[in-house]
Amino acid sequence: MNKFDIFADSGCNIPNSIIDKYGITVIPYLCTVNGVERPCYEKGADFADMAKKFYADMRAGAETKTSLIGEARFEEYLTSALQAGKGAILFTISSGISGTHAQAVAAKEELEKKFPDNKVFVIDTANASMGSCLTVLKVAELRETGLGASECAAWAQDNVYKVNSYVYVDDLKYLRKGGRVSAVAAIAGTLLNIKPVLWANDTAPAKLAVFCKERGKKKAMAAIMKAFDDNVENADTQTVAIAHADSEEDVNELIKALNERGVKNIITEYYDLCTGAHAGPGTVALFFFGKDRRAKVEDAQKKILFKSRKPE
Repeated sequence: MNKFDIFADSGCNIPNSIIDKYGITVIPYLCTVNGVERPCYEKGADFADMAKKFYADMRAGAETKTSLIGEARFEEYLTSALQAGKGAILFTISSGISGTHAQAVAAKEELEKKFPDNKVFVIDTANASMGSCLTVLKVAELRETGLGASECAAWAQDNVYKVNSYVYVDDLKYLRKGGRVSAVAAIAGTLLNIKPVLWANDTAPAKLAVFCKERGKKKAMAAIMKAFDDNVENADTQTVAIAHADSEEDVNELIKALNERGVKNIITEYYDLCTGAHAGPGTVALFFFGKDRRAKVEDAQKKILFKSRKPE
């Protein structure tokens, strides 16, 4: 099947320029801010304005919550493509982070019963934010070369763990509010100016885990760039992505460091609101293709930061 549409949940953090260029359909998560529901993405809206307001509200102490995308909403979005005789590839953030992937799989099963001649592929990107975006972007580029849905889906499934993600978290209180770390750990970390760097890890399903803990932002950002140096492949010919939760100064520093390393193609975007609600303002993250994360890593890098909790 050569004709297919591309869908992604809004946690994949795809910039509007890429959405428009490749005709990608984004299915939004919903968040609530002080009890008022907001979509995490709106077609045609200026996402930077939405994100600036969201992170300003968080800094002002707003209570924020997010909810998963349900099966019915996935079916609603994909039905028109299948009615038109096309297939679909649907991308979600990691099933180790959100229960949304399971909802997408359930929607696929129902849709294929209704449209038995059309195939729906659901891809767990084993990532989030622009780590997921890079996989979606590559599939969109492959579709432009004439590859069909099954070939593109196979490429994605084979390569999702080659997207490396390193996330600097500026303030532990947002992880504590979301139940991701204990109050004691958050207080101790704040007092000691501990800045964790997280990564999308090597497990199946992939989760966000502690990569390292550094004393202060400068050392944390240096650790991210060392991880880039240690793991990147073909830095000068690939697209590297940076996402930030209203932290443009840090973005500029990362761009400078990447340019010094010969990186030519860099895309930036505000951090998606779904996962950004848990990481908080000041978060900045680097995403790139490199060594497969499932290669052997040090045990210290495997410690899961997040507590066991019901997927959202």
